[in-house]
Amino acid sequence: MTATEAARAIAAGKLSATELMEACLARAAAREPVVRAFMHLDAGQARRNAVKARPGALHGIPVAVKDVLDTADMPTGYGSPIWAGHRPRGDAAAVAAARAAGGVIMGKTVTTEFATRSPGATSNPHNAGHTPGGSSSGSAAAVADFMVPIAFGTQTAGSIVRPAAYCGVVGFKPSYGTLHRGGMKVCSESLDTIGIMARSLADCALAMGAMTGRDHPDPEAKRDRAPRLLLSLGQAPGDAKAETVALLHRAADAARAAGAEVVEAPLPPALLEAAELHPFMMNMETRQGLAWEIAEARAQISAVLLDRMDWAGGFPPAKLEEARHAAMAARAAFLDWTAGFDAVLTPSAPGEAPAGLAYTGDATFNLLWTLLHGPNVTIPAGTGPAGLPMGVQLAGRVSEDPALLGTARWVQAALEN
Repeated sequence: MTATEAARAIAAGKLSATELMEACLARAAAREPVVRAFMHLDAGQARRNAVKARPGALHGIPVAVKDVLDTADMPTGYGSPIWAGHRPRGDAAAVAAARAAGGVIMGKTVTTEFATRSPGATSNPHNAGHTPGGSSSGSAAAVADFMVPIAFGTQTAGSIVRPAAYCGVVGFKPSYGTLHRGGMKVCSESLDTIGIMARSLADCALAMGAMTGRDHPDPEAKRDRAPRLLLSLGQAPGDAKAETVALLHRAADAARAAGAEVVEAPLPPALLEAAELHPFMMNMETRQGLAWEIAEARAQISAVLLDRMDWAGGFPPAKLEEARHAAMAARAAFLDWTAGFDAVLTPSAPGEAPAGLAYTGDATFNLLWTLLHGPNVTIPAGTGPAGLPMGVQLAGRVSEDPALLGTARWVQAALEN
């Protein structure tokens, strides 16, 4: 069941919160030895949480929490041995919002170290020899493998969209700041954004509406017109594999056949410049966010993260200001570039999930849309040469989140026809 289907069944008295949790726990028990999506999963605790689920739009729906978000009743280690065994006193604001809406916190999912590069143990549920992506590794895998219908993710470059695409689920990064970051291990002040993973766009609308109180119409509702889409391979088109380029054009052709206007257009120079400076913003701000860990627990930080932090420390503060100014200019240019269009249709990732678990994939096709602060979402769009999932991404303007989900559902329906 999707979250939307389960919510309707619970509301109709055909399913209980405890029955749904038992089904999720049974699936997790069967699959966790292979997928390893959870860093903390206590079946007894999950059952108790289901019994005391509050009324609300998410009443009884199991929710998994990425381990960079605090939970009052579960450990929060931020993917780092430095914080092993840490027990926060309270919930992160987003977790509290999910509970207040009736969501049942099932467990904590694996994240890469501080939501950066060094991976955890999670494997791709479609092929255990491949990465699930990162940094929201466990959340993507748990949703894709039917262990839980909704899971929190976070994104600084591509940490929601890319793993969701690799695992074949919907990954939604809302507009920056939509879900409050209180109680999150924030690394990049200008970029870190909390979002969700689910198995349908309707689930994303349900969850976001429930947690924010904002009206999120059903993406399945009939539109009064076909959308107008910009088509773009982003700032590094040469990084897209042949199957990704073919998939993007197949999506564009399907949208045109269903009545959409699709226009291919080059990125404005301001967007290209901002994308080039994204790594400086991300890593220099992360170095600020991890100042205590770097000073007091350096030996427990992975070599790959230390390398990035030492690199970031080699630039003057003016470089960070340059990146921030470029991002502001890009946001203004994006509004002009997309005027009259509903969304940008673009790749979710360079290709399928890479083999092995040591590398979580490339965020090239995500980082620009993240720094623009608008919503972006990936939808499943078939499989690639190795039989692994692939997705296409849609990016929209700040605060137009409900409309973007509706446009994404329209494109998804066009691909299904």
